[in-house]
Amino acid sequence: MFVSSLAHDFTPGAMLRRAQQPLSEDVLRKLAPSVFAESAHDSRSARYAYVATMEILRGLSREGFEVYSAKQSTTRNADKQGHTKHMLRLRHRSMQALAVGDSAPEIVLINSHDGSSSYQMMGGMYRLACNNGLMVPDGVCQTVKVQHSGKILDKVTEGAFEVLDGLTRVIESRDEMRALTLNEGEQRAFARAAALLRFEPAEGTDALPVTPEQVNRARRVEDRAGDLWTTFNRVQENIVRGGLRGATVDANGRRQVRRTREVNGIDQDVKLNRALWTLAEEMRNLKA
Repeated sequence: MFVSSLAHDFTPGAMLRRAQQPLSEDVLRKLAPSVFAESAHDSRSARYAYVATMEILRGLSREGFEVYSAKQSTTRNADKQGHTKHMLRLRHRSMQALAVGDSAPEIVLINSHDGSSSYQMMGGMYRLACNNGLMVPDGVCQTVKVQHSGKILDKVTEGAFEVLDGLTRVIESRDEMRALTLNEGEQRAFARAAALLRFEPAEGTDALPVTPEQVNRARRVEDRAGDLWTTFNRVQENIVRGGLRGATVDANGRRQVRRTREVNGIDQDVKLNRALWTLAEEMRNLKA
């Protein structure tokens, strides 16, 4: 749960530029080479319908979808390195006008070529100011899954437009959160509940390694507002990005201070981000 230091492959400026402009195939190849796998992994049977993710993306590009960020999972099995799970965030040209302020609605596409994932598409929102990639639970925008069988390209394209239609509800949810102000006690409660989604309390206690105040701390001036949307985003950034100085006690009773680490795994990223959005929705319902 903790590491002594954080490593970033890209500077914040470079990350922001990637978030604002579609990725070229050359950049995409560097970020997620498994997107370009030339065949399915050898472990897949003859019934496995292989269609390269890049072929899917080219088809979606013809329909107006473009990739804005990408990453892939790591694996200890070198044989699977070029086939692992990858996650791409896409925007449709028709939705660009709805990128109000510093956030843009997106479709999150997940796939693999080693059998670890079907094609999955879900709604998301990208906040440019802090490069936060939020993901939306099924209650707000339905997830579409496409198995590796049949006419995959047609099914993924249909699924992408299905999720695209659901993004109007995502935008409404964002705007409703912006309209609600949380007092200090409500912000603290939200931050603590969010921390419990990520961190385990010390054994026999309810003490977390980080405080709600740390989780709710703004990293930039524009994130100090008290509305639910801004609170949600700064809490999400602190929970997912890590870098908070947390204190733990080892088996010998010695206190250790380390920095929380960034969430890098795709599965944990999706699970945690969707849980945080659900938490924000519950707070919105309580305040409505």
